[in-house]
This record gives sequence, structure tokens and C-alpha cells, in this order.
Amino acid sequence: MSTDKVAILLQDVKEHREGLFPIVSRLRDVILAAGPSITEDVKYGGLLFSSGQSFCGVFPYKTHVTLEFSQGAALADPHGFLSGDGKFRRHIKLETVQDIETRRVANYVAQAHAAANS
Repeated sequence: MSTDKVAILLQDVKEHREGLFPIVSRLRDVILAAGPSITEDVKYGGLLFSSGQSFCGVFPYKTHVTLEFSQGAALADPHGFLSGDGKFRRHIKLETVQDIETRRVANYVAQAHAAANS
């Protein structure tokens, strides 16, 4: 885990995209709570989370944050919140902290984490 890089990225989001910082912070909490072996690093302009293998990433943009799943096409999506039509990746677009709960992010994170450890 590269805590210095993570701290720098978080500070950058807080200073330059302050409206997105609460979303990024809450997403980190949800993802890290999914298991004790989860690590995070800064890659591709966002936070990449791994547990044996990478399973999701948090990427702040100008007006929203996306939660991207490396193997999202394999996740169950009974609520229809996953977007994308690539061979593997799927994402959930988040514009408010409340979206994290209403779009059932913890469920998708738990699925992705379990798949990364199977």
C-alpha cells in the first residue's frame, strides 16, 4: 500500500474537486470495510483496490466519481446499476454521497472482492 501517494491524491481531490471529496472518502470506507486484506494504490489517476488481484477502482472526474470493477461483467446486477458494455469492465457513476447507498455499492464491492479471492 502506498499511503503517501494515496494521501497526496486525496488532498488533491479535496483542494481541486472539493464537492467530490466526500464521495471518494465514503467509497474508500465502504471498499476497505469489505475485507482485511484489501490494499489501495494510486494508478490511472484514481485509487485502485486489490485483494490478491485488483477488483475495483475509484476515479474522480470533473462532476462525478466512478466506481469501476475490473471484472464487472461477471457481477450479478439485479438492480441494474452497472454501466458499460465492454468485455470485462463495468462501472457505477456517483454524483452524491447518497448514491453510494441508493445504488447499493456495498453489495457490488462485496461481490467483486469475493470474486478476486476465489
